[in-house]
Amino acid sequence: MRSEAEAQLGGLERFASPGKGRGLRARRRFAVGELLFSCPAYAAVLTVSERGSHCDACFARKEGLSKCGRCKQAFYCNVECQKEDWPMHKLECASMCAFGQNWHPSETVRLTARILAKQQIHPERTQSEKLFAVKEFESHLDKLDNEKRELIQNDIAALHHFYSKHLDYPDNAALVVLFAQVNCNGFTIEDEELSHLGSAIFPDVALMNHSCCPNVIVTYKGTLAEVRAVREIEPGEEIFSSYIDLLYPTEDRNDRLRDSYFFSCDCRECVTKEKDKEKLEICKLNDPPSAETVKDMIKYARNVIEEFRRAKHYKSPSELLEICELSLDKMGAVFEDSNVYMLHMMYQAMGVCLYVQDWEGALRYGQKIIRPYSKHYPSYSLNVASMWLKLGRLYMALKNRTAGVKALKRAIAIMEVAHGKDHPYISEIKKELEDH
Repeated sequence: MRSEAEAQLGGLERFASPGKGRGLRARRRFAVGELLFSCPAYAAVLTVSERGSHCDACFARKEGLSKCGRCKQAFYCNVECQKEDWPMHKLECASMCAFGQNWHPSETVRLTARILAKQQIHPERTQSEKLFAVKEFESHLDKLDNEKRELIQNDIAALHHFYSKHLDYPDNAALVVLFAQVNCNGFTIEDEELSHLGSAIFPDVALMNHSCCPNVIVTYKGTLAEVRAVREIEPGEEIFSSYIDLLYPTEDRNDRLRDSYFFSCDCRECVTKEKDKEKLEICKLNDPPSAETVKDMIKYARNVIEEFRRAKHYKSPSELLEICELSLDKMGAVFEDSNVYMLHMMYQAMGVCLYVQDWEGALRYGQKIIRPYSKHYPSYSLNVASMWLKLGRLYMALKNRTAGVKALKRAIAIMEVAHGKDHPYISEIKKELEDH
């Protein structure tokens, strides 16, 4: 293992971050929009629902993909992509044929199977591990409660059930560690509208520590992660990304960090809580609601968010929309429309409208969301860019070209910094503008 002082990557270095463990630090200045580094996926898996529209190997989105001749369920750009993916796809190909409709390992199980295969095929350090190796990942094993341990044992059982023919397994204790490492260090790959495409491991990206005031953003070009500056970064400054959605107030953000990553954030925003008042904006009434009423409504909002998350798995679109509308009506008696809990349920309602192709309904929600989003999120936020993009596409579909062009240009302005000007997503959006 190289010493931390020797572990460097083009203007960046690994170092011991006070109070945080390992971290990444700038050795030179980086301008806004500048690419700090890119990292190919150590292992990646395309989500099942995107099969047929994206290549299983490179995640490229295109029509006319060729399917695997054996299982008929994996799709590729060409023979090269299929050959490249075969060492990973063969873990699943025969199994999918044998199990048929009963083949349903979780995405975490599928990703972990690929990590095990990669470690056996390629035991030496990879191009994804220039600064940080998979075997160094934190597992936080000592912090796992019984529920999390039980979920990991369920995943291990599924791994043995669906992948027994093609993998040499380590013992159960080693598998518990690996699943815990994947849970803490895995990444979700999303498209330009933040729709889920798959899951992956990017070791060098995982070296960055978290801040709710990040100075970089991580985007994806297929299965390549790219890290760009969203603020000017000076030599000696630590590089921080955000692990979570930054819309929510300090207490909610730290609840999420503790539950998923086992730490609390001490960034400027978490210490000062300076955005919390705006994020939790209360209706301006002659007789304002009491502190107790506000507290009760925040509790209700958190409960309804969790209720909706569970309901998505079994309720119909009309039932889901009803949950959104009823909760918005109830919260609206205390909260302003710009309150983040209102925005959360509006976003869910917009998603349901898009799913059932109610373009006018989706547009109404999106129009209410975009201005508060721009205020609550940091500069160059992917959440803001994706909302402008959805609005632009909705306006275009509803024949309002002037508003559509304006919204799409707003999305492009953010994405040129976050994704880089040469990203295929930006080329696609520019083509949409030309075609309309």
